[in-house]
Amino acid sequence: MLMAIEQSTLLVIALAPLFGAIVAGLFGRQVGRTGAHTVTILGVAVSCALSMKVLYDLVWGGAPIFNQNVYTWFQIGEYSAHVGFLVDRLTAMMMVVVTFVSLLVHVYTIGYMHEDPGYQRFFSYISLFTFSMLMLVMSNNFMQLFFGWEAVGLVSYLLIGFWYKRPSAIFANLKAFLVNRVGDFGFLLGIAGVLYWLGTLDYAEAFAAAPSIADATFSPWGTVMWSVPTFICICLFIGAMGKSAQVPLHVWLPDSMEGPTPISALIHAATMVTAGIFMVARMSPLFEMSETALSFVLFIGATTAFFTGLIGIVQNDIKRVVAYSTLSQLGYMTVALGVSAYAGAVYHLMTHAFFKALLFLAAGSVIIGMHHEQDMRRMGGLRKYMPITWITSVIGTLALVGTPFFSGYYSKDSIIIATEVAAETGGWVQQYAMWAVLLGVFVTSFYSFRLLYLTFHGEERFRHAPAHGHDDHAHDNHGHGHDDHGAHEPHESPWVVTLPLVLLAIPSIAIGFFTVGPMLFGDFFSGAIFVNEVNNTLAGVADKVWHDENGWMSAAVGFGLHFWASPVFWLAFAGFASATWIYLFQPSIAERSRKALAPIVRVLENKYGFDDLYQALFAGGSLKLGRAFWRGGDAAVIDGVMVDGTASLVDRIAAIVRHVQSGYLYHYALAMIVGLVALLGVLILSLG
Repeated sequence: MLMAIEQSTLLVIALAPLFGAIVAGLFGRQVGRTGAHTVTILGVAVSCALSMKVLYDLVWGGAPIFNQNVYTWFQIGEYSAHVGFLVDRLTAMMMVVVTFVSLLVHVYTIGYMHEDPGYQRFFSYISLFTFSMLMLVMSNNFMQLFFGWEAVGLVSYLLIGFWYKRPSAIFANLKAFLVNRVGDFGFLLGIAGVLYWLGTLDYAEAFAAAPSIADATFSPWGTVMWSVPTFICICLFIGAMGKSAQVPLHVWLPDSMEGPTPISALIHAATMVTAGIFMVARMSPLFEMSETALSFVLFIGATTAFFTGLIGIVQNDIKRVVAYSTLSQLGYMTVALGVSAYAGAVYHLMTHAFFKALLFLAAGSVIIGMHHEQDMRRMGGLRKYMPITWITSVIGTLALVGTPFFSGYYSKDSIIIATEVAAETGGWVQQYAMWAVLLGVFVTSFYSFRLLYLTFHGEERFRHAPAHGHDDHAHDNHGHGHDDHGAHEPHESPWVVTLPLVLLAIPSIAIGFFTVGPMLFGDFFSGAIFVNEVNNTLAGVADKVWHDENGWMSAAVGFGLHFWASPVFWLAFAGFASATWIYLFQPSIAERSRKALAPIVRVLENKYGFDDLYQALFAGGSLKLGRAFWRGGDAAVIDGVMVDGTASLVDRIAAIVRHVQSGYLYHYALAMIVGLVALLGVLILSLG
């Protein structure tokens, strides 16, 4: 008998974190710190366990895809919107990733935030985020997708500005909120296009009706004609550019490191930023109708993958290096979408969630052990003080750079090979993408090992670090001044911090090996992802690296051994060797190179000028526009004409009328006689 997914199970998965968020948020004082973390962790743990059961039922239990509406939001004529769930293997995989990483982050938070006065509030926020993300990935229609989309944006705003007394945190959360509104405007236009041309908000109905608009065009103005599928897909992808931090809407993500480290791991590594990747994969039946949209996606992804990675080389804040690494890896996922390797994108999403959450949480562990120091130039030699944090950081780094047999190797190499397959028959965009992702391998390896060496190896620079006046951050992660490290030995973090590191390190090593076959080259995503046969780049990848005549394990080992013949490994090795030589054996080279390449370093430290441009053009332009409206509208029209002008007019009339009130009796008698004559004249004229 086949397993069947119960609607009640899905409701519990979605609502259990919401219940925890409500209890911790509204009744935090009553339940106390222990009650707040207990109820939220329990809610996410229930959600995680049931999500794993749903995935098991779909993959091994033979359960059919679940697609049902639970509640009707509104019905207007032929249009309707529902709360409903579409749970296939793509959704179930996302549910497990979201809830598993969220659960570990919840546990980690007990140690990281134990001194913070907003302890209960923080647990409420991260549990609410988990609920929002689940609503997004489980939705079966565009309206619910948009609800989850906006909800994760709102909670992200609350979490980035969690320490709301710090001006930098408030600036960062406003920046994230405003930049995401730009992307969300495009996303909303795309949804409106789906409703207008396809007449439905339901995924299944929209995808079924999609072929009817394959050749449809419309005229935005004059004789200009645009393709309907291209317009819809590019608008939807603009939403993904904001949420998944793609150039030029990437500027919010590095600044979001102002929030506590647990949310850096949860939101900006494993879940929220991957929502855009998941959305495009879910919309594969639409994107496959537009080669133009796919080329646009590919170009943006390739640009993000390489150029944001370069910025990571010049960063000294440990969290910001990992943040730029996240930007770069999101670019790799977007490149996979652009070459129609949707399965490769979500596969890298899954593996990346584990090792990037691991790196963020390890960075947080370092910050705890260093008494809230974040500048890597004031670290060094921490390996002997923090052995668990060190070894898990090494594992995360090896996975990130694509070391053979680690999870990142399988997912990242597959994307690069798929890009090479696309470049064989593609145009300049495919060629550009191929070189961008290849060169990005060297960059990723270099800044990853630079972080590892500056933090854990070499001389112990923290003993000579000044207590105050740091150039990057005048305040630490908790808003307090830096401690004098001469008075404090670094120390390993408590078990509630190190246990999540160990549990994330395990899938960072192994999950790629065990899942590469079914997810990339099997039918794991059949029914969830659609690819035109002519665009099937993963089939080309399989021809090159996947030979399962002797079973999947033999094929996975063969794929792992393929690194000898791949330029990817040698580029990663070159990055490792360069970083090792410079930061372990010849540290003076770094300073000399920095001076020799000063113009390039300035460009990278200035982040290519995007922040300055947006500050001058949009923020500055908005201020100038506001002042112009104030002078022309408020001061000139409203105050000058409507308010002050009305008073002035009354004043003038009163000044004229005042002369009539002279106070002399003969003036009033004359006025009465003139009035009487006028009345008599009117009477005579009317009678005559």
